[in-house]
Amino acid sequence: MRVAVVFFSDNKNNKLANLSNSLAEGIRSQGHQVDVIDAYLNADAKLSTYNYIAIGAFSLTIFGGKIPLKITSFLSNSGLIRGKRSYAFLSRGGLRSQKSLKMLMDAMEHEGMFLKKSDILATTQEAEIIGKKLHI
Repeated sequence: MRVAVVFFSDNKNNKLANLSNSLAEGIRSQGHQVDVIDAYLNADAKLSTYNYIAIGAFSLTIFGGKIPLKITSFLSNSGLIRGKRSYAFLSRGGLRSQKSLKMLMDAMEHEGMFLKKSDILATTQEAEIIGKKLHI
């Protein structure tokens, strides 16, 4: 299957890029074809051809609840993603990461994506393990 790991990270947040690459490695170990997409660099990326989509973000504030606004515009312009199975993940940080994760999940569900799982990831090792165990 074709899998896209899309992450929304500014240049200051290399942790999310590393988490995304580790998640992709875990998914590749299952035998899937995985593309890692930096949504800030590839704002015009189309996700229609992918069978499974993983979306990663970070919380904008220490108290949680805010995610980058770029996420909603990217998802609405990324092609036919309604009904696609997906995974939401957030880089651990701040006090109320669950609230930020809920905002990310709401943005994905608003576009019609079917969320199978969501996590708050702390380390690259954890991301790779989850990638190996994701049911795609």
